[in-house]
Amino acid sequence: MKKTSLIQKLEVSKKEFLETSKLIIQPNIISDQKKYRILLKKYLTLEKIVFLYEEYKKQLVSLKEVDFILKNDSDTEMKELANTEKYKILENLSSIEKKSYNLIFSSKEEYGTEDDRKAVIVELRSGTGGDEACLFVEDILRMYTMYFKKSGWKYKIIHAQKGGIKGYKEIILDLNGEQGIYGNLKFESGVHRVQRIPKTESQGRVHTSAITVAVLPKVKDIEVNINLSDIKKDTFRSSGSGGQHVNKTESAVRLTHIPSKITVECQEERSQHKNFEKAISVLRSRIYQNEKEKRLRKISIKRKSLVSTGDRSIKIRTYNYPKNRVTDHRIHKSIYNLAGFMNGNIQEMINLLKLFENK
Repeated sequence: MKKTSLIQKLEVSKKEFLETSKLIIQPNIISDQKKYRILLKKYLTLEKIVFLYEEYKKQLVSLKEVDFILKNDSDTEMKELANTEKYKILENLSSIEKKSYNLIFSSKEEYGTEDDRKAVIVELRSGTGGDEACLFVEDILRMYTMYFKKSGWKYKIIHAQKGGIKGYKEIILDLNGEQGIYGNLKFESGVHRVQRIPKTESQGRVHTSAITVAVLPKVKDIEVNINLSDIKKDTFRSSGSGGQHVNKTESAVRLTHIPSKITVECQEERSQHKNFEKAISVLRSRIYQNEKEKRLRKISIKRKSLVSTGDRSIKIRTYNYPKNRVTDHRIHKSIYNLAGFMNGNIQEMINLLKLFENK
């Protein structure tokens, strides 16, 4: 890590420390034991970072002083002492840099950004590959739900559209838990490509299909204010499972946000009111994500789009069944245990993506 980059990060940590110091003494925080414990833990971590930062600045001042002696002093003995001192200072700086980086990284891991701590909406859609893509949506759904179980997260299906033969054309999940869900799952957004021999393939040829995954942070109504007059609401009979009831009543809901033209459907609940609430939640997350991307484009931050068209040429990850390999193309990392990966053991890849992002 470059010194200027580290100093910037340390400055941010110091600012966070000062803000946390003010928050932690507020009566409403002290009275809420859960919030207080979280903030106290954060405060103690940031305190260590700030201590290292102050020491780092002292060492940089000392380095300037010895450099001045080495450049301007003519006394040989003095220069030798300065050289010895410089070596010690550089060792100290290197040690502080490593400690600071580890603390900053662990702090990000535990607390993350505000979005990182949020629950999420997960959307899976079939792309190129027809029925095989729909089957792969089902496989990836199984992979994620097994990962959710290992992580202690709970999910509900908001919307599901079955494929032609088996699998899903589209499925949307509402995912909640105590830990930073978005901070882990945000790396899953993009196109996932599969290479395998379909069950319907008589000549044993490997086919390539693709699906898209979108992970959206869930937002509250105070974060995204939706004007109800901007929403067009349609109701229809559910086509999903649920017995005779769903075919007799128009409980399914379709919402269209007129300004952004975003459309959301929900039909998993028997109550139209509950379907409306879930659809609003998804709509809010999609609008939030749209606005977030617009802001990033305005300040010229280079960023790939969350979800492309599902075209097999635009991919973030490939699942190659004949070679028992899953490859993430963003970090050029392959794991040769596809069966384990598809059984929800995806944390290793996520950790590598986190490490890459922080570096």
